Amino acid sequence: MKIDFAPLEVPLHRRLQTAAVVQWVFSFLGLAPTCILLFFYLLFTRFWLISVLYAIWWFFDYDTPSRGGRRVPYLCGLRVWEHMRDYFPIKLVKTADLDPRYNYVLGFHPHGVLVAGGFTNFCTYATGFRQLFPGLTSYLLMLPLWFRAPFFRDYIMCAGLIPSDKESASYPLSKRGGGNAIVIAVGGAPESLDAHPGGFDVVLAKRKGFIKMAMEFGAHLVPVFSFGENEVFDQENPRGTWLRWTQEKLQSIMGVALPLFHARGVFQYSFGLMPYRRPIHTVVGRPIRVEKKDKPTTEELDALHQLYMEELSQLFEEHKGNYGVDKDTHLNFV
Repeated sequence: MKIDFAPLEVPLHRRLQTAAVVQWVFSFLGLAPTCILLFFYLLFTRFWLISVLYAIWWFFDYDTPSRGGRRVPYLCGLRVWEHMRDYFPIKLVKTADLDPRYNYVLGFHPHGVLVAGGFTNFCTYATGFRQLFPGLTSYLLMLPLWFRAPFFRDYIMCAGLIPSDKESASYPLSKRGGGNAIVIAVGGAPESLDAHPGGFDVVLAKRKGFIKMAMEFGAHLVPVFSFGENEVFDQENPRGTWLRWTQEKLQSIMGVALPLFHARGVFQYSFGLMPYRRPIHTVVGRPIRVEKKDKPTTEELDALHQLYMEELSQLFEEHKGNYGVDKDTHLNFV
């Protein structure tokens, strides 16, 4: 295979963008196991007290992720996230106002491989979420598994990430006065296996838990579609292949998807785990008003779920032409 190396005369700003994405990819793929190994390694060195003190801190701080986490605004506003934004680039697109007197459930579609658009738009200040939606605080949901990794849990909480279990997601929505928005990658792990360039499969047909939660708290629903989310990595795992069967089996057992993705490298463009430089446009749709119902009926739940799918489909149809999607392409609800 011929390797396409990057030129030596790369401008500084491009190098900074690449460096920003390198640290993000490592954080997503390698930082959690590194932190776990470090925690246990320190126990067998003269620095054992660090792990012991952290374990004590962890015991008293255990419930923090389920209580809104611990966002650090300074870290969310670091320049490194602007470099990451410009690497692709990523843009947040507003289509309607979101009244900060209410709470919201934002359904993020599609999941993609590493949720690049979701993280950059809703965990950092790089794309202007605070300016576009003043008075709102966003919380991106992440698998609870990652909040059980020492040190790593504190790092991801700094960005406003909280576990995706019901207790944690309910906490911001239960706050009176509004101004809170939880962001759910509805398709989750199964949808990440469908993250192929040019693909528009959305795992939503049977996903109603987030709809029920919105009804129980009277939080308005907002469909979000991230154009380009599936374009930044390649996968060769079509449905029906042994690889896909194995991935789905492991996902059902472990609860974590294992997408075998690839794109480019740091110093060459032929292979690696760095995403391609392809634009991502995350379009936030119109809010769907939801009336509070402590125990919604099956009919009410199904009706609101159907309305949400229609609004998401309409959002896609209205904007697909702006972002290079063929007019004959439509969402496929799985």
